[in-house]
Amino acid sequence: MQTDIDPRNLIGRKAFDRNGAKIGTIDEIYLDDATGEPEWAAIRTGLFSRDAFVPLEPSELVDDGTLRIPFDRDLIKDAPDFGVGRHLSPAQELQLYHHYGLDTTLPHLPPPDHDFGHIAGSDPT
Repeated sequence: MQTDIDPRNLIGRKAFDRNGAKIGTIDEIYLDDATGEPEWAAIRTGLFSRDAFVPLEPSELVDDGTLRIPFDRDLIKDAPDFGVGRHLSPAQELQLYHHYGLDTTLPHLPPPDHDFGHIAGSDPT
């Protein structure tokens, strides 16, 4: 998704699935703890006003101001419900990534420094 969009401007917009079926209205936006970028949206769905969390990364803001989410409505409505207004824990985010079949690999970390504490030029034996 475009990262130059103010997440506050997404709240109140309509959301549709990949087939154009209306899902509901964006209720809240959740930012990534590390980057501060918008990562998840809570969509208010149905008569019982349940919130479904959807990933913003593969989603698209359409010219008419709606959010197109590239998943089927049924999958979205079956997403884990963690309630809105609270922080998503890493475990909850992982559940959401698995639910949507998204890649959960972490960025590659540098290899450990095996020479840590070893003085250059000295004999380690």
